[in-house]
Order: sequence, then C-alpha cells, then structure tokens
Amino acid sequence: MKRIFITGASSGMGLQLARDYAADGWQVVACGRDREKLMHALAGIEFEPCIFDMQQPKDIQTAVASLAPFDLVLLNAGNCEYIDDAHQFDAELFARVVKVNLLGTANCLSALIPRIKRGGRLAVVSSSVSFVPLTRAEAYGASKAGLDYLVRTLAIDLAPHHIAVSLIRPGFVDTPLTQKNDFPMPGKVSPEQASRAIRNGLAKGRAEISFPFGLISVLRLLSWLPHGLWRRLSQRMVRSGS
Repeated sequence: MKRIFITGASSGMGLQLARDYAADGWQVVACGRDREKLMHALAGIEFEPCIFDMQQPKDIQTAVASLAPFDLVLLNAGNCEYIDDAHQFDAELFARVVKVNLLGTANCLSALIPRIKRGGRLAVVSSSVSFVPLTRAEAYGASKAGLDYLVRTLAIDLAPHHIAVSLIRPGFVDTPLTQKNDFPMPGKVSPEQASRAIRNGLAKGRAEISFPFGLISVLRLLSWLPHGLWRRLSQRMVRSGS
C-alpha cells in the first residue's frame, strides 16, 4: 500500500487531498498544528495524525522520527497576508508570510526528504501568483516565487537520489484562506476540482502542475509582456478599482 504525507490537512486543499487519497486506498499521514481540529476535519477517514508547527524544526524532526518512509510527500500548508500600503511597508507582516511559506517549507524538507522512498516523489504547493507581480502581494508573491526556485532546484539535485519533484501552482481555490479575499477571483475552483487536478498531475509524473487552464493561460501571456507595460497596466487597474 502506498503512503502519503500531507501538510495543511485540517482544511482546504490539504483536507480534500487527504480524503481523496484515503479513498483511493493510500495510507495517509495527515498533518496540522491543532490535533483537535485535524481529528474533527478528518472524522470518519482512516489516517494517521502528525501534529507539529512547521516553524519549529525540532518539533517536526521529533514528530516524523518514527514514521515509515513515504511514496509521496505533499507539502501544502501555507498562509497569505497582503500589504495594503507599500509606502508604509510592513516588514513584520512580510517576515510572517515568508517564515510560514518559505522557511516553514524548508523546515519540513529537512525532516522529510530523508523519509521519501527511492523512486518516490516530493510535491510542493506554490501559487500562480508568481507568474506576474500583483498589487498588495509583495509578501505572498515573494514567498511563492522563492518556493518556485527552491522546488525547481531540488528537482535537479534530488534526481541522483531517485526522488522526483513536482511544483504545484494553483490559481484561486475556494478555501477558508481565499474566502478572506476582498477582490474578484477569476477562475476560482472548488477543493474537489483542485484535488483532482493535483492527483491527476502527480499520477502522470508531471514536474509542474498549474490550474485552472484558462487562468493559467492568461497569466502566462501576461508574463510575456515587457515589465514596463505590465506595470502600467496593473497600475491602471488599481486606479480603476479604487
């Protein structure tokens, strides 16, 4: 039986992925910071809980020390905060987001890469935000762009160890995190749709999994624009929305 380790399994995509992989017959180790919340979210699902804060490296090492190796490690946990006034740049907010999304992922990698089976796979959830610079997303976008580079580099350096690596770049997914957003979210998909796209991509061994197709296609086209032109367009959109 195949084994999967999933972070951020208490809600959103992580929760749906845990449910779906369990339904597909995988042994699921589901992770979260709050045991009660995790157990409640996955009630009725056969899984093994793993409780830690990804900002605490020693706690992660202790939590995974006795776990059997995995066929798939899927690092999904993350956070999002926006910088509303760049003129009064909030360095503490920036640090909070980077500590969770980038450094927290690094803490997990340190503990979990040695626990991936030969021939197994590491998958990391980034975001489509890194295709183009977006207003207010200085912290979130920077943390996800860092993840993109990190994961693509790991794909090169883990290949000799027979570990495949996948970068996952979703658009807007209807989760408790995105439900806090106060702006339109084009192409928003359900957690079920997101889980299906991720599982299908991983089953096919894809190095990069981006969805939904329509939104990603538009973002790719925009990313090819000269930076100065995109900056003027985005500034115009900000003014028209204010």
